[in-house]
Amino acid sequence: MGSIIGSLAAAFVIAAFFKSIKLDREYQRGVIFRLGRLSGVRGPGLYMIIPWVDQKVQLDVRTKTVNIEPQETVTADSVTIRVNAVLYYRILDPSKAINRVENYAAAVYQVALTTLRNVVGQNILDDVLQNRDKINIKVQEIVDEITEPWGIVIERVEMKDVEIPSGMQRAMAKEAEAIREKRANWR
Repeated sequence: MGSIIGSLAAAFVIAAFFKSIKLDREYQRGVIFRLGRLSGVRGPGLYMIIPWVDQKVQLDVRTKTVNIEPQETVTADSVTIRVNAVLYYRILDPSKAINRVENYAAAVYQVALTTLRNVVGQNILDDVLQNRDKINIKVQEIVDEITEPWGIVIERVEMKDVEIPSGMQRAMAKEAEAIREKRANWR
């Protein structure tokens, strides 16, 4: 009977030891909660936690890419266009990313989506087409300001494509042709 209890105790101690060992890669961090309270951030590398008392939430701190789906928006000069973009972000503070917002990835996406639509809507069509860099920087600044309390930094925002309605494209082509003809006749 004593040897069975001793064997069970030894098995329990071995199981607890292996359950307490955690390993995070260079690009991962472990947010540790002890009895539901934030205990700290651990990693990368090998570390130990208290089994059945500590819980670990693992985060990837590499740069993530978010493809912002095409958004239909109206520019300041009342032209309806479709704009899509890509956003790059990285987690700087894993404990904030877990504790300050329920789903940081979805939150970053939604903030970027609405900000892109709002910033493009404040500009006229010519500015959207010619000054993409300024719009990209403005979107990045606004989204970064919102996500900074979540421990997230926005590294870059790039508008990929601006779709103009076909009727507007034809009108712009006619206007450009008229300007070329006027220049040709002036010489």
